[in-house]
Amino acid sequence: MQRDPRAFLWDVREAALAIQAFTAGMDVAAFADNEMAQSAVERKFEIIGEALNQLAKLDTALAARIPDLPKIVAFRNQLIHGYATVNVSTVWNVTQNALQPLLDAVQTLMNELGDT
Repeated sequence: MQRDPRAFLWDVREAALAIQAFTAGMDVAAFADNEMAQSAVERKFEIIGEALNQLAKLDTALAARIPDLPKIVAFRNQLIHGYATVNVSTVWNVTQNALQPLLDAVQTLMNELGDT
């Protein structure tokens, strides 16, 4: 049985909100000094990337409405497969600059689909 596309959007939203909570009140230096926060944020980005990858397989039209979806999935792949070369500043930059627009786009889709 296939998952409902809304479930993948919910996973993305919840992971994004968790990242925001994990990094609240931090700056890049505090983030760089906090291995637990880095690990938690990276894990949630992995979930976001995987959820969007699965959404793209299930509903290509819906997935196409997520800005930068291929980049998000590529970022997930880098975190998982290129873990030794992950740059803390890059993760912080994505957290600060790309997360909120993604969250906004996902929430818009969830509102359109209902049952959020």
